[in-house]
Amino acid sequence: MGGGSMRELLDDLDRWRNAGKRCVIGRVVGIEGSGPRDPGAAMAVNEDGEVVGSVSGGCVEGAVVAEALDMLREQSAAKVVTFGYSDDEAFAVGLTCGGTIHLFLQELS
Repeated sequence: MGGGSMRELLDDLDRWRNAGKRCVIGRVVGIEGSGPRDPGAAMAVNEDGEVVGSVSGGCVEGAVVAEALDMLREQSAAKVVTFGYSDDEAFAVGLTCGGTIHLFLQELS
């Protein structure tokens, strides 16, 4: 399973949009330490919890899905979330690489 780029996601996003599903795009905007993906890696989550793409090779995807579904529920348009070993234990989701990854999440309008 490789990392997703925006181009790889577009077919699925078109399909979701044609089906009238809301979705959130997550893009890597910054990495500290040995991040598992380069900035620019992307994934998308629709309101049913379906996922395309990858931002970390598996270690934070579950947490990203939870954030995305929260955003759709709360009608929140965009936010930046950080995953990794930080002071905020809520996000210590076990990045296998020990790095920190910053994601920009945005609902696709």
